[in-house]
Amino acid sequence: MRTALFQSSGHPGHVVENLKALDAAAARAAAAGADLLVTSELFLTGYAIGDDLGRLAEPADGDAADAVAETAARHGLAVAYGYPERAGGTVYNSVQLVAPDGARLANYRKTHLYGCFEHDHFTPAGHTVVQAELNGLTVGLMICYDVEFPENVRAHALAGTDLLLVPTAQLHPYQFVAESVVPVRAFESQMYIAYVNRVGPEGGFEFVGLSTLAGPDGVARARAGRAEELLLADVDPVFLAASREANPYLRDRRPPLYGSLV
Repeated sequence: MRTALFQSSGHPGHVVENLKALDAAAARAAAAGADLLVTSELFLTGYAIGDDLGRLAEPADGDAADAVAETAARHGLAVAYGYPERAGGTVYNSVQLVAPDGARLANYRKTHLYGCFEHDHFTPAGHTVVQAELNGLTVGLMICYDVEFPENVRAHALAGTDLLLVPTAQLHPYQFVAESVVPVRAFESQMYIAYVNRVGPEGGFEFVGLSTLAGPDGVARARAGRAEELLLADVDPVFLAASREANPYLRDRRPPLYGSLV
C-alpha cells in the first residue's frame, strides 16, 4: 500500500486554509499512486495556537470532518488527519481515518499527553488500541508521545496491527525519537510505522520534521528533511509476513514474567 506522509505545519489557526492544503496534498499523493495520506498532529487547526484549540475544536462528524471526507472521496485515497475533537464539554487531541469513499473508519484520542501545554488544553483518553481495515491491512492509530511508550506499540502488535499511523508534533531537541526510537519500535513489535511530523517554528516550539515510514526490519523506507515535504513509501504485506516469520520477538515473549509492569 503506497503511503504518503504530508510533513507540514499548514497554516496555524486557519482551518479553511489547512483544508485547502490537505486537498492539494491529496491530489499530489493520488497522482503518485498513493492509497493513503497521513498528516501531522493537529494539522487541521495548528498545534501552538493556545485557547484557539478549544474554539476551533469540532466533533468527529463536524464540518471539517465532512470536508476531509469529500477530499478523500474526490481523490480516491484514504486520509488520516490530526485535529482537536470536541465531545460535549471535553476536548481531545485526536486523529481520524477516512476511507477512500469518504466513510469514517476510525477515530483515536491521544492517551499520553505531553507537557503542560497539552495538559492545559486536552483530556487524555483511556482506550489505547484503535484499528481499522484498509486495503487488506490492519491499520492502527496513535499520536506523537504515545509511540514513545513501548507498551502502547506492543499492545497494537498483539492486536494484529500491520501499519501504525502516528501523526506527531516532535520538538527540538528530541529528534532522536524520529531517527532512532520509531525504527526500533517497528522492529521490536514487527509492524510498519508511519510517523508524520510538523516542521519549523510555531508559538514557542520548534518542530524538527524528519518524518519517516519505518519497516519491521527497523529500516526507514523513506525519511523527510526539515522542510515541508510530501514523502511516499510502500507498505509491503508480503515482506511484513516474512519478517514476522523470521523475527521471534512476539513468539518468544513470556508474559508471566512481566506482571510487575502493570
